Amino acid sequence: MSTAKISHEFSNLVREVRKKHVGKGPEHITTRFIGPWAVCELKGNLTSVEKFAVRSEDGKRLVRELRTTFIKELYKDEGLRSEVERIVGAKLVTLFCDFDVDLDTAVTVYVFDKPLGLDDQA
Repeated sequence: MSTAKISHEFSNLVREVRKKHVGKGPEHITTRFIGPWAVCELKGNLTSVEKFAVRSEDGKRLVRELRTTFIKELYKDEGLRSEVERIVGAKLVTLFCDFDVDLDTAVTVYVFDKPLGLDDQA
């Protein structure tokens, strides 16, 4: 399977996970592979309630903390991990995520146990 197809499948899985567990999937996802990493940039993530909450600094802090902590918790599920691993053919070691509330952009870096051989061709 081509890198573009694997990237598309990976992005679709990420979108469905967010939609199912957060209530809204991102409007746009870009997935790139670099060595043992899959890097997903997700734009347009905030739900209506979150958009209301982030009007204050406390709301921004709370939404960011909830989002990043919750996403990390989701990927502790063995079923979800195995689905991610199936797509790229490697074991998921850990992931890092952050969320910029002002830009409504999240980044998640999935770290695998070996280079994926899917590096984007520049």
